[in-house]
Amino acid sequence: MKQPPAKTSPQDCVVMDEVRAEIDRLDRILVALLAERQQYIEAAGRIKPRQDEVRLPWRIEDVVAKVLAESERQGLSKRIAEPVWRELIDRCIAHEHEIWEFEHSESQKKA
Repeated sequence: MKQPPAKTSPQDCVVMDEVRAEIDRLDRILVALLAERQQYIEAAGRIKPRQDEVRLPWRIEDVVAKVLAESERQGLSKRIAEPVWRELIDRCIAHEHEIWEFEHSESQKKA
């Protein structure tokens, strides 16, 4: 995904309109990335054979650990990253459960 370049760097912002415009630009990029992530969550819900595989505590902690390591490399506060990702993971798991139930109820109808 090609990201539109910032018109003004954070260091060069002098008025709030510049800050808001760049935050809006970044929010559009984040929405596109989250939509792509959701597609993989939906694939997982379709692929997993058992519902008890949707929430895997070891995988949650693995994802959070990787996010925290990348946050440190990128300069993102862990106080922002960890709660955001834990909430994202919880919402994604709930969505994956819905997909799993739909996919598996549909496959039982076909059987």
